[in-house]
Amino acid sequence: MSLKQRIDADIKQAMLAKDKARLQALRSIKSQILLAETEKGGDAGISEDTEMKLLTKAAKQRRESAELYAKQGRADLEEVELAELAVIEDYLPKQLDEGDLRVRLLEIINRVGATGPSDLGRVMGVASKELAGQADGRAISSAVGHLLNNTDF
Repeated sequence: MSLKQRIDADIKQAMLAKDKARLQALRSIKSQILLAETEKGGDAGISEDTEMKLLTKAAKQRRESAELYAKQGRADLEEVELAELAVIEDYLPKQLDEGDLRVRLLEIINRVGATGPSDLGRVMGVASKELAGQADGRAISSAVGHLLNNTDF
C-alpha cells in the first residue's frame, strides 16, 4: 500500500472517529503529496524516497514551529504543532538513538576514509543519503563534527 493510499484510509478513520487534530495533519500530508505529484506533470505518483523527504520536511517544519511557539509562550499553538508532529512521525521510519547514530556514523567515516574535520563534507554527503528519515540533519551534522574532531559525543 502506497503512502497516499494509507493516508486516504487513515483520513476516513479520523473522520469516523471525529479526531480533528489527526484529520488536519493527515490532510496536510495528503496536500503535500498531491503538490509533489502535480509538480512532475504526471499522475504516475512519486517515489518512496520523495515521500520520505516530504514527511521529513513536514516533521521538521512542525518541530521548528512548536519550538518557536514555545519561546513565544503560545502553548495553544505549540500543542497543535506537536499533535500534528506525532501523526507525521507515525509514517516515518524509527529514529536512531544517539548510540545507534554514533555506530552508523563511525562505519560511514571508516568506509569513506575520513581522517579529520576537513572530510566533513564527504562524510555528510554519504551520511545524509544513508540516514535520511532515520535521524535529523542537525543531529547527524553535530555528531559527525564531534567524531571527526575526536571530541566526546
